[in-house]
Amino acid sequence: MNANRHGITQWLDNSLSPCNAAWMTEDIWPTPGGQTRSEPGRQAAQTRFLTGFNRVWPGLAGFGRVKFQLLSAVWLLFSVIPGSAHAQALKRVEQADFGTSRDGAEVKLITLRNSKGMSAQIITYGAIIKELQAPDRDGLFTNVLLTTDSLQHFERGFNGAAAVIGRVANRIAGAQFELDGTTYKLAANEKGNTIHGGRKGFAQSVWTVEDVPMKKNESSVKLVYLSKDGEEGFPGNLKTSLTYTLTDNNELRVEYEANTDKPTIVNLTNHAYWNLAGGGSCLDNILWIPSDSYTPTDADTIPTGEIRPLKGTLMDFNKPTRIGDRIEGLKPAMNGYDHNYILGRDKRMKMAARLVEPKSGRILEVRTTQPAVQLYTANHLGYTAVCLETQHYPDSIHHTNFPSIVVRPGKPLKETTVFTYLAK
Repeated sequence: MNANRHGITQWLDNSLSPCNAAWMTEDIWPTPGGQTRSEPGRQAAQTRFLTGFNRVWPGLAGFGRVKFQLLSAVWLLFSVIPGSAHAQALKRVEQADFGTSRDGAEVKLITLRNSKGMSAQIITYGAIIKELQAPDRDGLFTNVLLTTDSLQHFERGFNGAAAVIGRVANRIAGAQFELDGTTYKLAANEKGNTIHGGRKGFAQSVWTVEDVPMKKNESSVKLVYLSKDGEEGFPGNLKTSLTYTLTDNNELRVEYEANTDKPTIVNLTNHAYWNLAGGGSCLDNILWIPSDSYTPTDADTIPTGEIRPLKGTLMDFNKPTRIGDRIEGLKPAMNGYDHNYILGRDKRMKMAARLVEPKSGRILEVRTTQPAVQLYTANHLGYTAVCLETQHYPDSIHHTNFPSIVVRPGKPLKETTVFTYLAK
């Protein structure tokens, strides 16, 4: 009996560590390397528990009641340990300080969690998705966004931020536009053109957290930014509301609404840099974009105004294709993909893209009400991420055949994009 007592003590130390006992709790326990184990891990731990119990005390195999009482005692032991995951309710939304901006504004960090172990961290600087933890086929979680832990690094221009871009995402030719007979001059921050809202766009501004009603099986945060009349040269006081929602279906929903007191132009997106492996190159990722046409550009990546078919081109992803298969063919004219794919002008929710990381089994599906998606393969970062920016067409204000980006008083812009995370 002493030998058995020593045996079960050793087995409990090895097999009932928090990681192996994770199946007993409602939460996810951490595993080595900062990853976490989800439902498959809990089931495997449960199997190891029962198998180990029979191995250590085989004589109890026929005594169901005694065995049940012992299992119940072990369960009770872990359920009453102070600070155990089981004793803590799921905190769906938490807010913390993330520092002070150069302008003296307090920056907040909001964490959203769902019941499946996923989490998203949002900071109020740039409305940036700082981190998103998603599971692989084995239930192991890792961050799938390029990021940094430093506010100062974000402010200095971190090149992979998952920030909200505005007032106008992408490019405006000549850094000016005409609206209702008035010409508005903008900051020329790229080759004589305006890109991503100017020198200080929405991505470089501090947003304000506002209350948002919580719904069952969802975790949400609402951020608001008031862009004043004349900011970066754009007309009108524009109030933009942005709601991030993490659902128990492993979806991150991004809802935009923009209201103005004067006619203006608006094109909003999130410039997330996705790396579904958690690191390394993305050239082996498999991409599908259900689009038949795109907007060709000139040497400065300004649309020519044409709409061309994709079939037979290097940009055609109508069939799932490895990103690296044809990327070299784009050179030297372009260093990688940076193309606008047309999805359709209707406002219904539609599939924009599916990205698969073969080694981990992680899958990202993108759906949107927007008419287009910009594929960018992080060319300036050695293809270490894939951007799928749902948007209106670039330079739409200069092309009457493109969907309009004009927003007028009483007629707010409303758009939604949903990122769904799967694993197979």
